[in-house]
Amino acid sequence: MQTYAANSEQKEECIMDKGILYGVGVGPGDPELMTMKALKVIKDCDVIALPVAGTADKKQITAYQIAEKAYPEIDKKMILFLSMPMIKDKEVLREVHTEGAEQVCRKLDKGENVAFLTLGDVSIYSTFLYIQKLVEASGYETRVIPGVPSFCAAAAVLKTGLGEMSDSIHIFPGSYDISDGLELSGTKILMKSGSKIGQVKEELKKYDGQIQMVTNCGMEEEQIYHSLDEIPDQVGYYSLIIAKEGEKR
Repeated sequence: MQTYAANSEQKEECIMDKGILYGVGVGPGDPELMTMKALKVIKDCDVIALPVAGTADKKQITAYQIAEKAYPEIDKKMILFLSMPMIKDKEVLREVHTEGAEQVCRKLDKGENVAFLTLGDVSIYSTFLYIQKLVEASGYETRVIPGVPSFCAAAAVLKTGLGEMSDSIHIFPGSYDISDGLELSGTKILMKSGSKIGQVKEELKKYDGQIQMVTNCGMEEEQIYHSLDEIPDQVGYYSLIIAKEGEKR
């Protein structure tokens, strides 16, 4: 019994010595919209994890740029680049996510706390969610720090509500088929529509209601479009559309 108790204590101590993975939402773009808790976690963590789709340059990663404006000292932090290509092949993505989780776990094994930065809020189309599941399955602790979602910031910029009374609110990735979603009753939010904006605009021509778009919300390059006709044929990745029924201008 004494041996078992001793082994249990050693195992518990070993777990306690491991680091914690934090998913940190840095908000939509304006550093003033970062939460105090997000800043505290970034300051306290040993390692900053950044997902990259191309060249591993922290200065080119939007989430890092936002955090750096709010906390310049982040430049002194250790950076862990996690390769996350923007592809849809599930098998390849599974391999990529597994490798990313293993990189994180190696840091956690050293007792280092890791802050994985993500644009907007961690719970909405974030790469962190895939890494979190794998890290937790390996027996490590994870925590989530919420951020201001891009669609809430966009609604504020447009001075419009997203839901009133019994209104439903639907969120879709604009890079996938949206035809069925547009038939639902309520407000429709199309996120990251830039890569498929031509197809999205064609579908929206059938929509009877108000259509507005904000690109690069909260950033210096922010642009606002108040109708479908105003939306150009080429827009950036961070393009968010809000479609509301019966409110055409």
